[in-house]
Amino acid sequence: MPPLLVPTVKLPRLKLSIYRSFSSSGSSRTATTSPSKPAMSKDRHIITYSPEAFPLGFSVSSVHSGIKKKPGALDLGILISTSDSPCSAAACLTQNVFKAAPVTVTSSLLHRHQGRARGMIINSGCANAVTGKKGLEDAWAMSDGITRLLPPGEGGTLVMSTGVIGQHLPFKKIAKSLPELVQNLSDSPKAWLDLAKASMTTDAFPKLRARTFILGGRKIRLAGIDKGAGMIAPKMGPPQPPHATLLGMIATDAAVEPKALQNALNYAVERSFNNITVDGDMSTNDTILCFANGAAGKLEDEGRPSVGKMEEINEKSEGYDLFREELKGLAEELAQLIVRDGEGATKFVTIRVKGAQTYDIANAVARSVATSSLVKTALYGEDANWGRILAAIGYSSVPPNTLQPSNISVSFLPPSTLSVQPLRVVSFGEPEKVDEALASVLLAEEDIHIEIDLGSGKEEATLWTCDLSHVSWSLI
Repeated sequence: MPPLLVPTVKLPRLKLSIYRSFSSSGSSRTATTSPSKPAMSKDRHIITYSPEAFPLGFSVSSVHSGIKKKPGALDLGILISTSDSPCSAAACLTQNVFKAAPVTVTSSLLHRHQGRARGMIINSGCANAVTGKKGLEDAWAMSDGITRLLPPGEGGTLVMSTGVIGQHLPFKKIAKSLPELVQNLSDSPKAWLDLAKASMTTDAFPKLRARTFILGGRKIRLAGIDKGAGMIAPKMGPPQPPHATLLGMIATDAAVEPKALQNALNYAVERSFNNITVDGDMSTNDTILCFANGAAGKLEDEGRPSVGKMEEINEKSEGYDLFREELKGLAEELAQLIVRDGEGATKFVTIRVKGAQTYDIANAVARSVATSSLVKTALYGEDANWGRILAAIGYSSVPPNTLQPSNISVSFLPPSTLSVQPLRVVSFGEPEKVDEALASVLLAEEDIHIEIDLGSGKEEATLWTCDLSHVSWSLI
């Protein structure tokens, strides 16, 4: 029997239409848009810093080792404390059961050396996760290989890796590059930016932030680097006894006792990195490291060697609360950069829940809205679909009878760049008549702010997320 011949039919090109209803019922108007929005360059988030911005007593270096296939792409870097004083170190690590080898090694090193470290080594292009015994051997070899090349000191070299899960590191290439890393250590702004580039995988731009503040008559400097665009829904905690991804490192020249530094980092991460989500997936490698080497000089000695070392602060010290808040502020900046670089993201969304009985309730409601695919796609379509927001509030993980619908209000707030009124869409459980022209203005902005008032207490929480576009799905 001859094969059946099927005539070839040329189908017309399809036009994508997004139905934009500014009510919960799905009525109102239709807007036609192109299949993809014109993307703004994310390079505008890169800040150039002067040499004075970076903490004293730290040097960094990066190389192309060959982990990444692209010639010249930086994929291996180190941050090392060069201070004469011991360097305190702290970490917040993923709670994923499948912890990557570098997470295990970092946790072990911090326990072994009681919160002291020389610095850290990071590679991109391979996560070294779910890699068994060889993965652990490679992570330890990365740490020990750098430590042996440094002058004698207290602590080991912590390890971070990011990239594809389930593949072994090309360790011969890494080992060959370690001497070059140490030889090229520098404290220049370019070296810091290069370290941020060496951390990137699917990131669109390198993420580097710095700040200074005065503490006890000394200028304290904080600098932080992080990376991440996908697999972002961190839930990190302090290291536990031995047992594409978000990675970050923060260095400061303040002198802080190891226990106090760990508690300050726990506080900062819980209110920053643990309050972001891009796609709802927790990584095997999530790690935030913090180093404090005590190299900060006195204000009167600025620009020349300072006489007298800074005394380590602890949780009872007068300046501890200020340090903790500054650390949290830098962590928030870095965390928000991750969301702005979310894979396929076109919107940066702040969700503030207030009027809750407890912080945990506010956080749970905000997280439910932030992770709702329907809310995120509505925001991509620039649709103030408050019905989806209320639905996400209603199924949030809070105790029974915690939420009273008749107490709840929802508003879209304008960004600081717009001189318009907030848009209230629900008041005490009742729908408002929505100003569609105002809704169009607010939802067309890159930064969208949703405020939810539960009307039952004084606690609040803020989460940061992004929209979900068709580009997001193609990248996941």
